Amino acid sequence: MLRALIFDVDGTLADTESVHRAAFNHAFKETGLDWQWDEALYTELLDISGGKERVLHYWKRVNPDVKAIEAQAVQDTVNRIHELKTAYYEAAVNNGEVALRPGVLTLFEEAAAEGILLAIATTTSPVNIAALLRRAMGPDWRHAFAAIGDGTTAPLKKPHPMVYEQILQLLRLDASECLAFEDSGNGLKAATLAGLATVITPTQFTRHHDFTRALHVVPDLGGVHLADLKNWHQSHWSGERLLTVDQ
Repeated sequence: MLRALIFDVDGTLADTESVHRAAFNHAFKETGLDWQWDEALYTELLDISGGKERVLHYWKRVNPDVKAIEAQAVQDTVNRIHELKTAYYEAAVNNGEVALRPGVLTLFEEAAAEGILLAIATTTSPVNIAALLRRAMGPDWRHAFAAIGDGTTAPLKKPHPMVYEQILQLLRLDASECLAFEDSGNGLKAATLAGLATVITPTQFTRHHDFTRALHVVPDLGGVHLADLKNWHQSHWSGERLLTVDQ
């Protein structure tokens, strides 16, 4: 039986990556760096989960000779970049530059009406989650979610399944009682490693990823209703049980 829906945030709840890219570029300029992440480069860098991790990865790529003695100075700069980036992103969300993807709020409402739990499993920061959902759902948005895992609770980023494993523990549910929603290959791998059947809604930044292990791939959740999810979930786990019997 389907008892919970677990959502990634960036790219899944909202197509945020263009605004994130603009926020990174703003932060680079503010810190005196001549970096400029265009769409092609940013698409490549999205293979690295986590904003700070992405910046540090790029830093090492363009400055491969950084010595260990400089490591703390580099990390301090990365932290400052991320602070500036987060502030820019939060302001952009508050100004209405980011909206939830089609069908998301409808599914939230249908799930609440039928007593199905909602949860979040993301590598982004709590500030980014709050900015997006406060704008979309109002000041009491937190009450809609039974559990939230983010970049502060799960230091091992996707594709590691840590954040999903944490959410399953908080919900006290088995993976077979939940569905995950993702937009990327890293997210899909994290969810499936935790045993979760996963629905994928790709974006322009992730449509080239390998989604062969997804339960379903749909352009967005517009027109997808809770009844559809229940059917997909039941078909998936019925097939899993039959396969186990056959073995």
